Amino acid sequence: MPALTLTTALLIAGGVVLLAVIVNGWWTLRRARLRAVPTVAAAEAPRTEPTLESPPSAPEIGAELRAARRAQRIDALIDAIAPLALDAPISGDFLLAHAPATRRAGSKPFIIEGLDAETGEWTMPLPGRRYGEVQAGVQLASRSGALNQIEYSEFVQKIQAFADAIGASPDFPDMRDVVARARELDAMTGPLDAQLTVTLRSNSVAWSASYIQQIAARHGLVAGVLPGRLVLPAPEEGAPPVLTLAFDAQAALADDPQAAPVRECQLVLDVPQTAAAAEPFPAWHRVAQALSDDMDAALVDDQGQPITLHAFAAIGQELQQLYARLEALDLAAGSAAARRLFS
Repeated sequence: MPALTLTTALLIAGGVVLLAVIVNGWWTLRRARLRAVPTVAAAEAPRTEPTLESPPSAPEIGAELRAARRAQRIDALIDAIAPLALDAPISGDFLLAHAPATRRAGSKPFIIEGLDAETGEWTMPLPGRRYGEVQAGVQLASRSGALNQIEYSEFVQKIQAFADAIGASPDFPDMRDVVARARELDAMTGPLDAQLTVTLRSNSVAWSASYIQQIAARHGLVAGVLPGRLVLPAPEEGAPPVLTLAFDAQAALADDPQAAPVRECQLVLDVPQTAAAAEPFPAWHRVAQALSDDMDAALVDDQGQPITLHAFAAIGQELQQLYARLEALDLAAGSAAARRLFS
């Protein structure tokens, strides 16, 4: 390897300093926005007289709150947040009745939350609860790219109509600042998105859809929502699948599964969707090898080249570095923010 010249060394040093400044500025902005999220004390719910109807039992209320906690939450790291000031606490039923019909602005989802007057927690609005504050947040980036001006304008339009309907006063962030943040987040996290795919290619006869399903079931894969998709469910309730085995959807929909030959399928690990602690990579490697043995299939990459044990080991090492980089940005694989951002 040739020796570095002084000019090259200075360029490298300058690049490192510039990167440090960008990252530091990004984290400073993130901390400031986290502090800006409203956290005032919840207002007291008005007293109500007893009625003949039985009130919700404690387990029922607890189940509702647990469901709300599992739902998506606004996060200052990946959302542009618009507080909606209220003159007085408002019911969850009223919020739900006037909520936008769709919670998307272009390709970007947005979330509406209320500050529960009893628990003091920000949650998705629920019937029978009261909320002292409301806020809305639109996602800054996703796998479809950064939030753009048209999408942000649609978000503002929908939330303004919602605010008018509930008698709230919204405070929207400046469009230029939001779009700039969105582009910065997309540029920073785009290189960290990873989906590992290995193709199983038949060495001899073609398979039928029913044969693939039968073999996959031996290794814990079950039918997915879409035709031609089998999934390895996550241990966590409501979490994305750990692995997906995909094959020709037309073969899966065929009237006679035996008459639709399939010669290859893909086993996919969506890296940001599953926590590293769940060891999804060893599961991906293990299931790929087991399916290869049972189905008499070769394991190849997207170029059709065989994937060796050495290649699997190298992928595993690179994956550990990727996990570390995601965690350093507070976007650990399997976290709620990572699952939303990389979707």
